[in-house]
Amino acid sequence: MSDTAIFGGGCFWCLEPVFKSLRGVSAAIPGYAGGHIQNPTYEQVCSTTTGHIEVVQVTFDPTIISFETLLQVFFATHDPTSVDRQGNDVGSQYASAIFCQTPEQEETVKKVIDEVQAELGEPVVTRVLGSEQFWPAEQYHHDYYLRNPNQGYCHAVISPKLSKFRKRYASLIAA
Repeated sequence: MSDTAIFGGGCFWCLEPVFKSLRGVSAAIPGYAGGHIQNPTYEQVCSTTTGHIEVVQVTFDPTIISFETLLQVFFATHDPTSVDRQGNDVGSQYASAIFCQTPEQEETVKKVIDEVQAELGEPVVTRVLGSEQFWPAEQYHHDYYLRNPNQGYCHAVISPKLSKFRKRYASLIAA
């Protein structure tokens, strides 16, 4: 049994290793969703003219990890209060977004957003969107951090984020 969740929270290079490391997640695939052209390229998405958001499609077993737990990890590992940016990554392709696959997911998302807003004390700007076509990113984006841990962006941005995540969510990480 598996379900699917699609999250946009800045660069997909940052999201993929977080979700891939969770127990109960069988896949986390970087890609694009929400735009108006079919099968976009990275360059097209970065131009911000296609309407796509960089996302990770997460396949998970809800008997092992709940959608709500995935949401809690998602909100804890990016800034859901900044519009179209994460740190130095700026542009509409870096929007905080959740592409709800079912009405139940949408209901859970709204509940968790209310909790996160109360905890942060400021508005969450994460877009709550419906199910959209997911387009896998080009192969060189898959496992980018795993294959390039010493690359500048990976070392400066992703490594510290993963370290913080691993400390906070150690109990959820697959062995």
